[in-house]
Amino acid sequence: MRKPALGLATALLLVTGGCSTDSPGRDGGDSPADALGHVHALGVDPADGTLYAATHTGVMRVADDGELTRVADRYQDTMAFTVIGPGHFLGSGHPDLQEDLPSHLGLIESTDAAETWEIRSLGGEADFHSLTASGGRTYGYNAIAGELLVSDDLTTWTRMAQGDVIDLAAEPDAPDTLVASVPDGTVHRFSGGGDAVQLTEAPPLLQLAWPSPDALLGVTATGEIFLSDDAGDTWTQVAEAPGTPAAFDATEKIWHVATEDGISASEDSGKTWRTILEIDH
Repeated sequence: MRKPALGLATALLLVTGGCSTDSPGRDGGDSPADALGHVHALGVDPADGTLYAATHTGVMRVADDGELTRVADRYQDTMAFTVIGPGHFLGSGHPDLQEDLPSHLGLIESTDAAETWEIRSLGGEADFHSLTASGGRTYGYNAIAGELLVSDDLTTWTRMAQGDVIDLAAEPDAPDTLVASVPDGTVHRFSGGGDAVQLTEAPPLLQLAWPSPDALLGVTATGEIFLSDDAGDTWTQVAEAPGTPAAFDATEKIWHVATEDGISASEDSGKTWRTILEIDH
């Protein structure tokens, strides 16, 4: 059976900064801008509330005072990244040049907060650019094949749809409900294993987050943050990011956004933002 198409075959350069199969090098500078580089994704470890940034040159631990630590001194280009439990992360991308691993890592898993990673599936076959998980179910967009995949065991995958995806978010209490933003500016929802339904009331969203069942969040290219309390049927603008967003993450307690100027946090649903890391240009 032909899978539903999600959108136009448009490049993702505006969001991801593109994807290179070359592994990152170790010749970056020491400034925050050089150390942080391009941020692909953000996530908070529920074990201790620590923020992690998945970047082109490694997974960074971001202290509240802005201090950056490259976890395990690994320069792994972590294209996709999501936190699924205390110290428990999923990712994808390209390895550090010093590691004897396939250029496309497939799905990788860490159970020690990014200190070590294990290839769980599709090593050498998939390059996920977005990952999200809920209730033991994992969804991923494989940029190599341009397909949306789902797995219930991190090992075997089923194709849900064909087409380019920007970001994914799964409903916390309903793992079979997924929302996807795509490059043509539309947003789509999968429910109960059915085909995608376009959410016609949604603004053109890039990043997505679903921290609680009644709070699906989306961010536009210009930083407007919208909220839906009905799984994407209707939307209301509730905040604005402090700059052009490169990555966005939200829990029930705190929101984080990475922009060209650094990383900021909000503990009042985007009403106010405090700068964690500032980058001078």
